[in-house]
This record gives sequence, C-alpha cells and structure tokens, in this order.
Amino acid sequence: MTESGFTEAAAIILAAIFTGNILLHYFLGMCSFLACSREISTAAGLGLAVTFVTVATAPINWLIYNCLLAPFNLTHLWLLAFITVIAGFVQVLEMVVERVSPTLYSALGIFLPLITVNCAILGASLFAIIRGYNVWQCLLYSLGAGLGWMLAIVLMAGLRRRMQYADMPAAFAGVASAMVIAAIMALAFMGLGGVIEMKLALSK
Repeated sequence: MTESGFTEAAAIILAAIFTGNILLHYFLGMCSFLACSREISTAAGLGLAVTFVTVATAPINWLIYNCLLAPFNLTHLWLLAFITVIAGFVQVLEMVVERVSPTLYSALGIFLPLITVNCAILGASLFAIIRGYNVWQCLLYSLGAGLGWMLAIVLMAGLRRRMQYADMPAAFAGVASAMVIAAIMALAFMGLGGVIEMKLALSK
C-alpha cells in the first residue's frame, strides 16, 4: 500500500470512529446503546457483535447495490435487500453466541436478535453507497463505524458503572443521567472534528 493509500485508509477509519461516530454524531443505534450499557462485559459483547455484522454485511450490500440493483434499475429495493442480508447474518451470529457463550447470550437477551433492526448497521451500508465509496473504502468505513459504536457503548457502560457510586438526586438516576452522559459524550466526539479542522487550517 502506498503512503497516500495508507493515509486515506487511516482517515476513513479514524473519521468513522471519532469525528463521524455513527452513534454519537448521527445518533444511530441509540436504543440498544442505552439499554445494554449498564455492564461493561455486556456492552463489549454487543459492540463486538455489531462490529462483526457491520463489517460482514456492508461490503455485501455494496456489491448487491452496484452489481445488481443499480445496473437493473432496481435501486428502490435497496432497503429491503440490505435488511435481508443483515437479518441473515444476525441469525447466524445469534446461533454462534448461544452455543459459544450462553452467559453473554442471556445478558444480551432480546437485543441480540434486534441487531437486525439496529439502524447503525443499516446506516453504515447506506452511507457507504451515498458517499460513493468503492468496495475497499466501504470495508474500511464499516470497520470504523462498528468500532466507533463499540467504543461509545463501552465508554457509556464504564461511566454508568462509576455513576452508581455517585450521590445524585433520585430524579436524576437511571435514564435521565444516561441521556445527559450521552449528550456530553456526543459533544466531546463532535469537538474532535473542530480540533482537526483547526489543525488543518493552521497547517496551510
């Protein structure tokens, strides 16, 4: 890989993880993010599952769109096709997790099969098409998007764990504090974009 190619690959992955975090920047996949971020182990397990499905399905969806739907003028079916691919992979993942780690399977509960309708996974496939990525850029972006989602939910789980020992008003406990933490995290991640833009402007 050339230096320019490596720089482009790093830029796509790092932007997807930090400045364009699919959860904290675009607010996709918030339901399972808030519901499964009480324990770090559960959050990490779900994050790995989301990353796996995102990386596995985004390039396939890219190929389906560019090699089948677009050439035959069937682009109006892209949502149906993408969700079908994602649902198939989730079924396989659910069987594997149930067999390999029953504890994680029990902890994730209904949210494991609900990965099928996790809009962060579908969003990664759609963004790759809308932004005109090629198949390799799509793979890199999907990896960054999945890792960014996992990073966000693990950080949230760690913060909520620490908040259990904090003395806070009863009205602020639970969902209220989680929403405030998520908002502050989103501001912090979005602020990274401003720092990068400032550095680029100063370097010119």
